[in-house]
Amino acid sequence: MTLTFPNPSRSFDETRKAVRFTGYDDMAQVPFIIEAEALSISGRTAESESECLTAFDAARGSIQSAARKAYSRGRGNPYTLTVADF
Repeated sequence: MTLTFPNPSRSFDETRKAVRFTGYDDMAQVPFIIEAEALSISGRTAESESECLTAFDAARGSIQSAARKAYSRGRGNPYTLTVADF
């Protein structure tokens, strides 16, 4: 079970106030959501779309690491990353 992130795209989900991104396990897409509150942990305010996307980009490595851990535990589809994951 190797989760990779070859596609750097991400999008803001206005309804959930979160950022959506996708990982891949071989050929299978694995959807993720990271809540804005979790993005704020990096020290940046993450409330608006641009703030959330900027915070995501700045913390991409640690977010992907947390996503791999969540995926290895099999927590759901989509996998939701919260403050507790950091």
